[in-house]
Amino acid sequence: MHATEAYPLAAPSTWRAPDSHFEIALSHPWYRMLLQLTDVMQRATVDFWSGRGVRAAYLPVTTGSISSPMGLGSDSSPVRVELEGVPTYLADSMQFLLEYSCRMWEQGTYYVMPSFRGEAPDPTHLCQFYHSEAELPGGLESVMDTVEAYVRHLGRAYLDEMGSTIAQVAGNTEHIERLLTLESFPRVAFTEAVELLGDSPEYVTEVAEGARALTRKAEKALMEKLGEFVWVTHFDHLSVPFYQAFEAGDPSRARNGDLLFGVGETVGAGERHATAGEVRTALAEHRVPEEDYAWYLRMRELSPMKTSGFGLGVERFFLWLLRHDDIRDMQMLQRVNGHQINP
Repeated sequence: MHATEAYPLAAPSTWRAPDSHFEIALSHPWYRMLLQLTDVMQRATVDFWSGRGVRAAYLPVTTGSISSPMGLGSDSSPVRVELEGVPTYLADSMQFLLEYSCRMWEQGTYYVMPSFRGEAPDPTHLCQFYHSEAELPGGLESVMDTVEAYVRHLGRAYLDEMGSTIAQVAGNTEHIERLLTLESFPRVAFTEAVELLGDSPEYVTEVAEGARALTRKAEKALMEKLGEFVWVTHFDHLSVPFYQAFEAGDPSRARNGDLLFGVGETVGAGERHATAGEVRTALAEHRVPEEDYAWYLRMRELSPMKTSGFGLGVERFFLWLLRHDDIRDMQMLQRVNGHQINP
């Protein structure tokens, strides 16, 4: 793909005027490139999981059981809609249904599908974005290893199929080549990260009493200190979703991990509670009504199972791939909550 003099291979920032976006996008090489990026993502993902015996799941985009907000430390809001007079939600993630599907196919299930969030868009957030998610048998360490293998697999696919195009935008493909040389990614526990950076407001924020989170500045500082790809693990349990498992011997910590690269958190992973009793304890601690997740508890009573899962933000991955800094340029078609945009 070659840029033209009229349309260089650079983001045209059409999100600033979404009503005219579709006319520019019809002929602009940036959006032709985005189409190619999404195609490679889809094919490489199917190839990765089919090689591991993991099944694809087609799931509904509406739900009565949102996974976010889901506790005291939630940093996102759900999108509520009304269908034929019945209040429901557009899925912020289909993780719960992947857990359900995983009990039908014990080797694991996955999808690449849209997620919906209620926050306003900004350089790192979209109202509608694509999630590559999977739920697999086993614990946190296993799923983190799988995430690393998946990210490397994607990197290889993009280097092989789109290396020259990516270099036109990013300047080169050295960042992808570095990824492919990494046997594993550095890992740091949340408490160690706080000690490393210093417990100051520019790095650590309290999202609720007893629930701390790292700021975007902290994520960037950790990547500068520890490497381009860094896992941060074992967050304060009250800062993560109720469904993340308790750390053995320390229930104040969660068995979870965020993989930082590009603009920061790009993959979120975690181990789930295996039993209904553990879920009830977590729901109470997070002050989430148990009746809202009665089916989730019942699933564990019928089919207790230790699983872990992850979600990769596709557009955030594209930001890293292209060395770009505004996720609003990663939408083929623009969507902003509260605005009617055609097509």
